[in-house]
Amino acid sequence: MDYNQTVHLPQTDFPMRAGLPRREPEMLQAMYDHDLYHKLMKKNEGKPLFVLHDGPPYANGNIHIGTALNKILKDIIVKHRNMTGWCAPYVPGWDTHGLPIESAILKNKKIKRDELTTAQFREKCKEYALDFVDKQREQFKRLGVLGEWDDPYLTLKPAFEAKQVEIFGKMAEKGFIFKGMKPVYWCPNDQTALAEAEIEYADDPCTTLFVKFPVRDDKGRLAQYADLSRTYFVIWTTTPWTIPGNMAICVNADFDYVLLQAPNGEVYILARDLAERVCKAAGIDYAACRVLATLKGSAFELMTAKHPLFDRESVLLCGEHVTLDAGTGCVHTAPGFGADDFNICRAYDKAGKTNIGVPVPVNARGVMTDERYNGQFYAKGNDLVVEDLEAEGFLLAKENITHSYPHCWRCKHPIIYRATEQWFCSVDAIKDAAVKACDGIQWKPDWGKDRMTGMITERNDWCISRQRVWGVPIPIFYCAKCGKDIVTPETIRRVSDLFRAHGSNIWFDKTADELVPEGLVCPECGHAHFTKESDIMDVWFDSGSTHAAVLDERPYLHFPADVYLEGGDQYRGWFQSSMLTSIAAKGVAPYKQIITHGWTVDGEGKAMHKSLGNAVGPEEVIKDYGADMLRLWVASADYTQDMRISGDIMKQLSQAYLKIRNTARYMLGNLCDFDPDADLVAAEHLMGLDRYALHLFNQLVKTVRAAYDRYEFHAVYRAVYNFCVVDLSNFYLDIIKDRLYCGDEAARRSAQTALYVILDGMTRLIAPILAFTSDEIWHAMRHGSDADAESVLFNDMPGDNAAFALAGADQERWEKLVSLRDAVNKALENARTAGVFKKAQDTEVTLSVSEQDAAFLAGEDLATLCIVSSVIVTTGSLEGERADECRIPCTIAVRLSDAPKCPRCWNHNEHVGGDPEHPDLCPRCAGVVRGQG
Repeated sequence: MDYNQTVHLPQTDFPMRAGLPRREPEMLQAMYDHDLYHKLMKKNEGKPLFVLHDGPPYANGNIHIGTALNKILKDIIVKHRNMTGWCAPYVPGWDTHGLPIESAILKNKKIKRDELTTAQFREKCKEYALDFVDKQREQFKRLGVLGEWDDPYLTLKPAFEAKQVEIFGKMAEKGFIFKGMKPVYWCPNDQTALAEAEIEYADDPCTTLFVKFPVRDDKGRLAQYADLSRTYFVIWTTTPWTIPGNMAICVNADFDYVLLQAPNGEVYILARDLAERVCKAAGIDYAACRVLATLKGSAFELMTAKHPLFDRESVLLCGEHVTLDAGTGCVHTAPGFGADDFNICRAYDKAGKTNIGVPVPVNARGVMTDERYNGQFYAKGNDLVVEDLEAEGFLLAKENITHSYPHCWRCKHPIIYRATEQWFCSVDAIKDAAVKACDGIQWKPDWGKDRMTGMITERNDWCISRQRVWGVPIPIFYCAKCGKDIVTPETIRRVSDLFRAHGSNIWFDKTADELVPEGLVCPECGHAHFTKESDIMDVWFDSGSTHAAVLDERPYLHFPADVYLEGGDQYRGWFQSSMLTSIAAKGVAPYKQIITHGWTVDGEGKAMHKSLGNAVGPEEVIKDYGADMLRLWVASADYTQDMRISGDIMKQLSQAYLKIRNTARYMLGNLCDFDPDADLVAAEHLMGLDRYALHLFNQLVKTVRAAYDRYEFHAVYRAVYNFCVVDLSNFYLDIIKDRLYCGDEAARRSAQTALYVILDGMTRLIAPILAFTSDEIWHAMRHGSDADAESVLFNDMPGDNAAFALAGADQERWEKLVSLRDAVNKALENARTAGVFKKAQDTEVTLSVSEQDAAFLAGEDLATLCIVSSVIVTTGSLEGERADECRIPCTIAVRLSDAPKCPRCWNHNEHVGGDPEHPDLCPRCAGVVRGQG
């Protein structure tokens, strides 16, 4: 009789087959064919609501590894909540307006912009955006992300645009919206204003200048010290092209300034603390210079200097923004090209001390318009200004340096500061309330609060107008007679209703008189004809309005959201724009918690770029490993830090995945004939080892549930992985193999009960992370009547089960036994290496322990625990391997067993042959075979 083939060997033909990456699309299709998401929402209806509000990705390209990371994190959170007593809908969305889409359409040679009306051009933009919405939707779904993909929110939908107009109207009604002339970030390439969130910094080479401005009117204060015909204020700049816009020079009233006479007789006015540094840059021997006088900066106020290139004066002003960090202490001031410059000049003009104004000698295309450099692009103007200053003797020194300079985040070109008339949101009016609101928000990581409050505190007014057409129009009318801007609750309601019914194209299709409410007249002059604003809103205003256009508009969501989760760049982007619009319109923050993830980088921690060849696309990972491996990568590391990914990292992670998968596969194989409703053994009747395995599983459940609650998915992964490898594969499954294959019915059902409970619960625990693997396991299992077999997601995660928890004494007992087993395994491995045996079942182990420990071990099935043929416990002296670190200190001796071997269980037993009916078998196996007939 071939006793190796018994009815208890696991089946090998069950649904958990290899090649999961190839089968994932079929499984995904089945999920959507069965309408899994909406069934889940129906099943959880009535439970407490949990809302993770999706930050909208931009609809102008395929997803990348960073967007995959973001969507998978959100999916893990939503699925976990839906399995732990909540109803957690997930409404994905897209940001669909803006310059990149406009630019892409303009680059299409088949589309001739001058042959299209504005509304027709906008339709082309809409088609482009919707095409990428469809592409990204399928790519996100392929990641295993469930959600309301059939009805996402889109910023171009009429209902969204209508709600955005209402938010704008509420802010305008409260006085937070105003039109003003001030310097803003300006992109000459795209010819539009930009917000701070649309700026990124890159290193650029530049020429720094030290320029001499001759003193013209010293107010009678300097002639006593120096020859004014050879006396100069020295300014420093890194942007020579702004020199034609210079209207003033700023000093700090409290700093000490010197009149420094150089060896050539010229006298330079500059901050005392910077004088030596300036001389070094100019190649002047500072030791050979003479300080003719030292005066406070306040002494120079309202003096004038001659502009070095134009026939006009520059006035001396005092400003606290002047520092000693760099330069000369005399700050070149062009009010049309800098915020500090603009503010100080406006303050002096308002005080009636000056009449500087705001000249802006550079147009929207970045072309200079002054009388000297008219027609030159500002970057070319840099070189011309340097040449002219040098030729006319006003260039004291120049240096070539590389500095960090702002660039447009869309076209990547350098931007300029340029004063223009724009619509703004007054951040000063709401920043205190926004900062205070941060106190009531949970931040993960904790530093998020400081980052947010710092950015809001330091932020200038928000420029919300853009000189483009693909976006939501700024809903403001102007009186055709007096030019008064008009925005009232009535005009807002009228425009919102029109947008909701027809979409925002109607703004461009109709005249202002057709759009205004019936009977509207100008509140200033009573005129009844109007024009309309041509600018659109900043796209950050679009996405910043989602709390109203999505959370308020869908009755199955709520405001504020429980969680916003995005990358760290959104502190100046969506996190902030949402906060500002919500505080301004509603007076409260739009979210209860902010979770921030880091960047995706290559295996060496470097930023990924296609040009460097180190970019890893989600489609590559899915092709090679499947979406579940990408999901496991997301869960495997601390996402609040930068996430590394590479081929080697994925290979290593695939081994960890196989450990989890193969553990589940093994357990499934041994549950092939197990019916939970008929065969489940009550906890109190389980064998001791099975009770201990469930105790370990119960500890896993508590660890994993707590980690999920903290949004620490790497802790979930590590706990599950360690449980599979250490507690199951290396311990429990190894020990019960003999019982499963060779034991009697009662012993086997006890082990199967533990396997079923563990596999059922572990599948639920990993379901938010391993979307396809958990689904595959779930459908390969036979379930009890208390489970929903349709989907693992329809079942609650396991909780702390008191029936599985061992009391202190029992837990202590098992911890001692496990420690002893580890010590024996170590001795066995050393003996195997020494050539004593090949298979542990061929050995007999002798333990020498204390009398107290011998009494403790009496009656324990140590041979089964250690997977050897027999274990002898003695208190006498013994030659062997000392195991003092064991919780049961002992000496261990290993030798080959002399007893005959049972061909069925492969254990050696001195009673083999004692059963006349089965003379080859040990007593245990003989009894089992007899019972099986």
